[in-house]
Amino acid sequence: MSFLIQQTLLYSIPLMIVALAGVFSERSGVINLALEGIMIMGAFVGVVAVRAFQGMQFFIDAEANGSWMTLQLTGLAVMLIAAFAGAVFSLLLSYSAISLRADQTIGGTALNLLAPAISLFLISLIAKQTTLNLEGGLNSADLFMLKRSTLGIEPTEKLNFFTETFVVKNYPATYICILVFVIMAIILYKTRFGLRLRSCGENPQAAASLGINVFKMRYAGVTISGALAGMGGFVYAMTTQNCSANGDVAGFGFLALAVMIFGNWKPLNIAFASLLFGLLKCIAVSFSTLDINGDGIYLLKDKIHVSSYLYMMLPYLITLIVLSLTSKNSRAPKAEGIPYDKGMR
Repeated sequence: MSFLIQQTLLYSIPLMIVALAGVFSERSGVINLALEGIMIMGAFVGVVAVRAFQGMQFFIDAEANGSWMTLQLTGLAVMLIAAFAGAVFSLLLSYSAISLRADQTIGGTALNLLAPAISLFLISLIAKQTTLNLEGGLNSADLFMLKRSTLGIEPTEKLNFFTETFVVKNYPATYICILVFVIMAIILYKTRFGLRLRSCGENPQAAASLGINVFKMRYAGVTISGALAGMGGFVYAMTTQNCSANGDVAGFGFLALAVMIFGNWKPLNIAFASLLFGLLKCIAVSFSTLDINGDGIYLLKDKIHVSSYLYMMLPYLITLIVLSLTSKNSRAPKAEGIPYDKGMR
């Protein structure tokens, strides 16, 4: 059960933070279909940043001495770098959608096509292959995962359920993302800035009549969205891809859009929807090694004789089913996708 919860969190948290990224953009009135592309760029820039830190003396000393605090702070710095990269990349969508009033769906699709092309081109220049890994054959577990040795726990020491599930073999980045999610949700719904941002997505003309700069608020919404999606992309790469980049995030950006719609653009609903989709993704990836009761029996593999391809399809099938059942009751921001025109009333 501990393994199931751990793996569910690993897949849920990136979905949660990227779905909130979509909320920030769409609550400001801009459809952000580029979440997938921004995640790809965040993952790529994050892995490049980790490789750069690997060559610095302080990182080499920290790795040699087992200074886990230095390694975790480095991981936090890389998350911020990935967030910055996502914010910068999202400016392409901002400029086309807000300043040029271009079709937002086409703009987002273009960024989704551009991101893997750029990342794969640069990966081929850096690594002469299609996947960018860490130096020295290391992976994210070696650097950023909390282990027994990290916490000074003996290998044979019996752990309680909480420590075994939520501390050992977990990434602090997971809990940092949860904290960021809570803070950003509060900013969106409990502050003056959040109220102004949401008003621009509901009725931008009314917001402008009260002195709110709709252009600036929409730029802010899309930029915050890009930062959160970039951070989510790197966290996904770190926790599920061994801190590697290959121009792909397994459709998580589109899954995040589904989570956002299913959650009705509300943070609490999004959190629960992310856990559901994270559980399904966990089952799809690790069904053959999933020991739910800890009794050594792999129920999904040995007892339920279903093709492995069905498990792999499960998250995406459920996404289609859920969206078909709930999309009619979902209430999107009224001005979403509509370019702002000062002269329109």
